[in-house]
Amino acid sequence: MKTHRLLLVNPANTWRRGFLLRNESRQAPLGLGIVAALTPSEWKIKIIDENFRKFRFQEADFVGITSFTSTIARAYEIADIYRSKGIPVVIGGIHASAMPDEAALHCDAVIVGEAETTWPQVIADFRAGNLQKIYRGSYGDMKQSPRPRHDLFHPGYYFASVQTSRGCPMDCEFCSVPAFNGHKYRLRDVNEILDELESLPHKLIYFVDDNIIGYGTTAEAHARTLFEGMIARGLKKEWFAQTSLNIAEKPDLLHLAARAGCRMMLIGIEAEKPAQLKDVNKKLNLKMGIDVYAKSFRAIHKAGIAILGAFIYGLDSDTADDVRQRTTYIKRSSVDVTQASILTPLPGTRLFETMKNTDRFLVSKFPEGWQHFHFTDVIFKPALMTPAELAQVVTESYDRLFTMSYLRFSFLRTWWNTRNLRTAVWAWNSNLNYRSIAREKHICSDYSQNSE
Repeated sequence: MKTHRLLLVNPANTWRRGFLLRNESRQAPLGLGIVAALTPSEWKIKIIDENFRKFRFQEADFVGITSFTSTIARAYEIADIYRSKGIPVVIGGIHASAMPDEAALHCDAVIVGEAETTWPQVIADFRAGNLQKIYRGSYGDMKQSPRPRHDLFHPGYYFASVQTSRGCPMDCEFCSVPAFNGHKYRLRDVNEILDELESLPHKLIYFVDDNIIGYGTTAEAHARTLFEGMIARGLKKEWFAQTSLNIAEKPDLLHLAARAGCRMMLIGIEAEKPAQLKDVNKKLNLKMGIDVYAKSFRAIHKAGIAILGAFIYGLDSDTADDVRQRTTYIKRSSVDVTQASILTPLPGTRLFETMKNTDRFLVSKFPEGWQHFHFTDVIFKPALMTPAELAQVVTESYDRLFTMSYLRFSFLRTWWNTRNLRTAVWAWNSNLNYRSIAREKHICSDYSQNSE
């Protein structure tokens, strides 16, 4: 039997590097690792990862490419190279799942959804020379999902990426997770997660779940068992994860997470006013009330954990003054690390459909224009400002948020609030990452002369 050569490609954005500027913030392409794990053992598999090295053509029998919206133009460029040489290409990932008809123009097959329920059939059809144009996956049982092939990832990743669950029951206007992974939580077996963690040489872990503790007793119990297992096995990993503000209501779980090695939690705060939270249907924050933000931050800090606060500029209720006030709020709050992004309507979200149906997109040339959908360009017409005004006020805000003097102050504040020097160092390094992103390139808001 012939030994097939499978080449898997993780493309990069050629317009703006963003998190790829610094090794510390690059994330391994877990989806490709799962595809590799699902591939027959006799195949030869290689991953080309533009997080570290620009693509150069390599011979292959079959090519698989993953992509986010901001990297899809590059994915198509690479796919076209292989197809021109008669080598079949399959494209998957969150953008291709949201826009399969577009992706199908550049490949032989598109995977819509998760690979676990589609890749075995893709392999069978490839061997038979009968690839289908579109494969639609279902929401599979996470307990049956294989462990990603971490051995194929570039050794330059500081953090190992690990997933413990998929899905989110929330319904935020800007989020594509429910469309891609569903509204229902699906949980991996805890012992399998612990075995995976134990097998990794990395001391630093990023749990890529959209919410590590979830909502409800089942998801919370899963997280609790995971943290207890990490402690019992003496894994001595340091890690961060995404969660929601309601974690602050569970002090015992917070302290358990800290004992298991948690240094930082990313929390979607988005805005400090009810009107703006309503713009994006941020139900949980509205339910808890913005008046509990400060109390919640204190509870998280008391456990020795830093807060990476995610905020959005350019919401429909935002004026330029609102953006300035949000920046002032961020600086006065006890948030340790700031992720301040520009509202970006991604395919697969209600926000995208609203913007499209009301003719609010500034970018009109696709697929090239997708590379501006990376959260630091203005790619739509704001409701209460001009695009140029939003770009200008965000630039001013970045200048205020990422001065070295403010970052030094923030480091000392984090150390004081958490009483944990290691946590403060984590926050410091994360702020340097976001500072690099903010200073990389001028915010684009005029695409009339831009054909990138």
